Amino acid sequence: MAPIPPTDAELDVMIRARLAAVGIDLDQLPPGAAADPETGAPGQASVLASLRSFARSSLGQLSAWVPPAPPGTPADQAVELSQQAAPMLYPSISTAWRDA
Repeated sequence: MAPIPPTDAELDVMIRARLAAVGIDLDQLPPGAAADPETGAPGQASVLASLRSFARSSLGQLSAWVPPAPPGTPADQAVELSQQAAPMLYPSISTAWRDA
């Protein structure tokens, strides 16, 4: 059974929750789609529409990405080992702490 895409209302709830988690309150923007003529701040509706479009077009692709398997990995083990990149996929993160 194919997954059912979320509705606009469901995406709005997810977007508002994710933004609230990092301290962004969309209620401080002007209501509606029109930008505030004095400040140029976009309206709540236009911000939500833009973020819904991003979520629908990008989140599935981002969540499907897996790191590459280490070189020489047998094909039947590639998926499992791709989750355990060794050495680190981005070693600069660890060397910054080690070499400081």
